[in-house]
Amino acid sequence: MRALPTLAPLLGRRPGSAAEPDRVILDLSGPYPAQRRPGLGGLLQRTTTLEALSGRLDRIGDADWVSAVVVRVRGFTADLATADAIAGMLARLAERKHVTAYLEQVTMTGLLATAPVPDVVAPESADVSVPGFAGEQVYLGAFLRSHGIGFENLRIGEYKSALTPFSQDHMDDAQREQLGAYLESVEASWVKALASARGVSQEVAGAWLDAGLTSATELLEAGLITRIAYDDEIVTVADTSLARTLDLLRPQRAGGGRRTPLRGQPDGVAVVPVVGAIVSGPSAGGPPVPVLGGPRAGSDTVVAALRRAEREEHTKAIVLYVDSGGGSALASDLIHRAVVACRKPVVAVMGSVAGSGGYYVLAGANHVLASPFTLTGSIGVVIGKPVLTEFADRHGFHPEPVGREDALALSAARPFTDAQRERFRKVMDEVYGRFVDRVATGRGLSTERVDELGRGRIWSGRDAVGLGLADALGDLHDGLAYARRLAGLPTDAPARPVHTRPTLPGLPALGTDPAAALEALWPFGTEHVLAWMDPVRIR
Repeated sequence: MRALPTLAPLLGRRPGSAAEPDRVILDLSGPYPAQRRPGLGGLLQRTTTLEALSGRLDRIGDADWVSAVVVRVRGFTADLATADAIAGMLARLAERKHVTAYLEQVTMTGLLATAPVPDVVAPESADVSVPGFAGEQVYLGAFLRSHGIGFENLRIGEYKSALTPFSQDHMDDAQREQLGAYLESVEASWVKALASARGVSQEVAGAWLDAGLTSATELLEAGLITRIAYDDEIVTVADTSLARTLDLLRPQRAGGGRRTPLRGQPDGVAVVPVVGAIVSGPSAGGPPVPVLGGPRAGSDTVVAALRRAEREEHTKAIVLYVDSGGGSALASDLIHRAVVACRKPVVAVMGSVAGSGGYYVLAGANHVLASPFTLTGSIGVVIGKPVLTEFADRHGFHPEPVGREDALALSAARPFTDAQRERFRKVMDEVYGRFVDRVATGRGLSTERVDELGRGRIWSGRDAVGLGLADALGDLHDGLAYARRLAGLPTDAPARPVHTRPTLPGLPALGTDPAAALEALWPFGTEHVLAWMDPVRIR
């Protein structure tokens, strides 16, 4: 089979038919980030975004000549929240066209993404992996100490685990407890989705994860797929039909989240993204590698976008899309302030992660939606630094302090003194109290209740709704629909991203000083008070 063309899906026809193409073949592969990365990173990005996939499926749904769609799942690496959002898109497409899902690799995320599809097919030789979910975290404390590097880790509260992989050599009880609870919730959400889609009880669906399924035949017998076939038994790839290809590529009409010319544009909804580490200053693009720090949501850029949307005459509501594990406590508070100051309704939508500062920024929104698979919460604060005293001794580095001791409190050359540790704990108490107060005010909860839910603990989006940290389950499509209702707009009112101009971060000058090198790699500038989390990759 040919690879998916860049601009349009493949066209196909019924096997054995010589008629004009009447169906579309769509490959579902890659991670599907929510939106294109800003700046140069976005220009170089070759993966299809969730936003682009949604537009493509809308165009396919609108095409009168398309009678059926075959979704081929291969190399699908999206996270669970993204897979859940794609499931919603395919469910809406299945209301308009006959949709078949073809899974060469049957995985937990692939089954979730195609759950609403009525016809799910796998070849006899399908690669099957349906083992449930687990998380794994590597602890570097012992390794760092063996090289003469210690790590200061001050945190509020006991569940705040952002820096523990560097300060400890094992997982503590609090982290094991919260990860276990999150995985249990995620697994329950997956079971519920698949049980509903396949028309079986949740007990039956839950048993699939313990059955050790290894083949397409066993999947069919269990009811996880509807039939066994190869792709050439489902659809025949047709020679490209220029007219029908152009039909799928033509610009969309105004309405339903489609873009329109700036002049004379109708009233609509603005979409403001908060994606990546939250930092002070401008947003920054760039590839997600450690040296460049990945995408960064700068408070200057996000606040300016919110204020621009507030001023824009034809913007009647705002959707704040958050996919971030947090970052600078200061930057998070500045964005939160801008959200609260909006006189227009603000609907917040959580992506795969909206934790710590990522939750802080959205706590004041009028309505908050989460995927059942979102990792959120982590209401807490952390301050830390590496300590290179022994490392420097071993390798002949001799930093010599002059002046006030406290002015060098964040230097990696020495650990905190007792007085410095006490001062930083006071700072963290103040930041945590402010964080708790912002959440309590925004969510209509008591500060005592927020503290119970806080202490750095993570929650699944499903649990967050039950606890009052979010209002309902939903994705960006649902958030846009709710924003339109709040603003009294028609259901097809357009959604427009607020364009910003992020910078591309420069490469740090590492030099010869190991402490300076570490500081250059720190993504939060001079800020060391963080509402930040380091989520574990769930498999």
